[in-house]
Order: sequence, then C-alpha cells, then structure tokens
Amino acid sequence: MRHITIAAVLFMAACGGKGPANYSAVESAATSGGKAEAKLAEADALWAERGDADKLLSALTAYEEAVALDPSNRGAYEHLVRGWYFYGDSHTDDVDTKVERWGTAIEWGAKCMALNDDFRGQIEAGEKEKDAVLSATADDVPCLYWLASALGKWGKAQSLSKTLKHLPTVKAYITKVEELDPTYNNYGPARYWGVYYSALPSFAGRDFEKSAEYFEASIQGAPGYLGTRVLRAEYLAVGTGDEAMFDADLAAVLAADPNTVEGFEPENGKEIEKAKAIQAKKSELF
Repeated sequence: MRHITIAAVLFMAACGGKGPANYSAVESAATSGGKAEAKLAEADALWAERGDADKLLSALTAYEEAVALDPSNRGAYEHLVRGWYFYGDSHTDDVDTKVERWGTAIEWGAKCMALNDDFRGQIEAGEKEKDAVLSATADDVPCLYWLASALGKWGKAQSLSKTLKHLPTVKAYITKVEELDPTYNNYGPARYWGVYYSALPSFAGRDFEKSAEYFEASIQGAPGYLGTRVLRAEYLAVGTGDEAMFDADLAAVLAADPNTVEGFEPENGKEIEKAKAIQAKKSELF
C-alpha cells in the first residue's frame, strides 16, 4: 500500500461530496521555503522513469508532498492526475486496482480544476460540472484531459450504468479540451472520440464511421504515438469485425520504435506491451 502523504490526508479530510470527484482546494500544510522546489526536482527525476512502476509510485508520492508544501503549483497536480491515470492504465491488469488508481487520478484532477476560481465557484454554487467547465481556460487543459480520461475508464471498468451516469461530464470535458487545444496529448481529443463512437452501445449513439474518421485524424496528427493504433484495433476493428485493420494496426505498433515521440517514450513502450496482449487474444475477439 502506498504511503499516505500530508496532501492525501488533507484531501480525505475535505471529502464528502457526491460522485467520484471533490472540487475543493488543497490548503497549505506548512510554509515551504525552498522545500517545494527541491521536492519537485526529486519528483521530476523519478517521473522520467515512469515506465517502471516503483519509480512512478515514488514520483507520485514526491508530487503529493510537493503539493502539500505548495498547493498552488499547477505542474505538480498535472503530474499527479496524469501519473495516477498511467499507473492504473499501464501498470496493472487487475480491474479493481485500475479502478482504485483511476479514482485517485479523479481526485487529483478535481483538485487541479479547483485552482480555477471561476470553475470552483460555480461548482460550489451548485452548477453541474458539464456547465461549469465552459469557464475552463488553456491552463486547465492538462488536468481536464486526464481527469476526463480517468473518469471515463473508471466508469467503464465498473458498469454500463456508471459509464452512462458520468458520460455527460466526460463529453463536456473532452469537448472543452478539443476547443482549447485539439493537439493535446498527441491529438488526444480525436483519439477519445474514436473510442467513444465505437465503444458506445448502439442505443446510445454508436457510429463506426465517425469513429474511423476521428481515429484517422488522430493518427495523421501524431503518427508516432502508438496508443491510437492500439485503441483503433481494440475498439473499431473488433467492433466492425475488420481483421485486416486489427492485424495491420497491431503489426505497425509491434514494429515501431517507442522512442520516436519525445516525452512519451514510457507510454509508447507500454502501448507495445498492450499490442502484444491484444494480439494474443485475437481468437477470442473475432
């Protein structure tokens, strides 16, 4: 079990709202002086090795400690929500563990969004998240994107009803990210819509043609990011029964150099592992 840091204690003391996220601000635990900067430097060095689960967990612990020292440091929150998402998505196959880690990502994403005074004020006044997000700015894009990603997977891993319950919020968040920065995370918004339109139940708006268009747009925008082809194989190819697409996308990923996209080498390495696992299950999928 991970260590419970001061920031985590502060968060748990503030919890009590409905739903998986609580949008209250973190209070400073102490006067940090230069301690926050030193802790961030430690966290950043560990973050570079996030392909290793132990290094990633150590980085997350250090970022949590940095937030406790300096609750205004947006960069630390961004690493926490993205890191906990990655920790759940790529460092375990156990569904319950994934749900727990994505839940933690949601917590930190909400804390990050609370740095936006306008957004937080609307939430505190009772506004729905999907409406309050209209006040988000370019500074909110990283936390907004990873919060939406974690919330979507957190719901999907548990049940269709939970997915549909939080779908309006996830859609609104990704729509806002797309408006503010469609290139974020290697054309991540288009990749999200590619999954969205192929994974939806037919009664909820599934549209394979739209899915194909969005996946292609994401691949064209960031051809070196391997996650898009893995997701297209897993969702669109399987959904349409297109074995040729499935085989071609996974073959391209398995033949790729994971170091072609600067800053995403660990993620690409994990996508290659995912491609191998999905390819091994082909007979179950078709």
